[in-house]
Amino acid sequence: MPAILLLIGILSSTMGLFLSLPPMKNIDFMPLFRVESLGVCYGGSGNNLPTKQAVVDLYKSNRIGQIRLYYTDEEMLKALRGSNIEVILGLPNDQIQSVTNDVGATNWVNKYVKAYSNVKFKYIAVGNEIHPGDALAGSVLPALQNIQKAISSANLQGQIKVSTAIDTTLLGNSYPPKDGVFSNSATPYIRPIVNFLKENGAPLLANVYPYFAYVNNQQNIGLDYALFTKQGNNEVGYQNLFDALLDSLYAALEKVGAPNVKVVVSESGWPSEGGAGASVQNAGTYYRNLINHVKGGTPKRPNGPIETYLFAMFDENQKQGPEIERHFGLFSPNKSPKYGQLNFS
Repeated sequence: MPAILLLIGILSSTMGLFLSLPPMKNIDFMPLFRVESLGVCYGGSGNNLPTKQAVVDLYKSNRIGQIRLYYTDEEMLKALRGSNIEVILGLPNDQIQSVTNDVGATNWVNKYVKAYSNVKFKYIAVGNEIHPGDALAGSVLPALQNIQKAISSANLQGQIKVSTAIDTTLLGNSYPPKDGVFSNSATPYIRPIVNFLKENGAPLLANVYPYFAYVNNQQNIGLDYALFTKQGNNEVGYQNLFDALLDSLYAALEKVGAPNVKVVVSESGWPSEGGAGASVQNAGTYYRNLINHVKGGTPKRPNGPIETYLFAMFDENQKQGPEIERHFGLFSPNKSPKYGQLNFS
């Protein structure tokens, strides 16, 4: 090929890649392009975890550009100052009722957001996995609205989006994915929340776990389908369970009048021990394949990447619940990687 034609081809290819990338704001340039679509959740339920500054340093050394925090941990917020790591800041369930009025929401934003102006907040997650029958269900929307008012009063609405994190049990049907719909009990709860997200240009945060779907339905779901190792499509055109679950959420959003609300996968992971299908080999396979997969899209939303937060940074030996809950870490508490060197960037 003549040199000039080769050069034109390279330039055209590079320009096409550049134009296909989402806007990059306030991101330090690194070699090649860096797309901020992959984060890791940090939970501190352990008595053997590294210091907060050591945790932030570990994120940086592994080029993990986003973190999800579940609590208003001021020591962690101090460690994140100037790090350029994008943050989902959790407003935990036990603080929701305190922000269902203007004064409480303003005080919360002043204390945990405005006071850390050099922390790169991206989302505020008001509550995690609250279900329609829970005592807090009626408080989620007022809390969202009041935190939004406080964010707008601080002139941060262009930088920070306010949302809540759900799980896929709110779906009444998830298969085939095109028939995804919120359950009859969940619809009156989720519809006004989704309307709030739509009005404010915010995404829905969703915790998506092929692991639990597989464990609860092993007679119909193959391990290869859950681990991204299935060869070929199934009868409805899906190669993996992650895409099927995510697209069923998109179908459910369409049915409540919100086809343009984006889903951010605020948790997804696989345990390394403690239950059925939980092993170092399976977990390593899941994380490696998930990291590679979310660079693209789903059959229903093919234009990726899929913004996804891996659960979680460390094994947490004091986490409540079944044994598996203490074995979702990508790193051991001594900071050694459990699955070799994963490519987070």
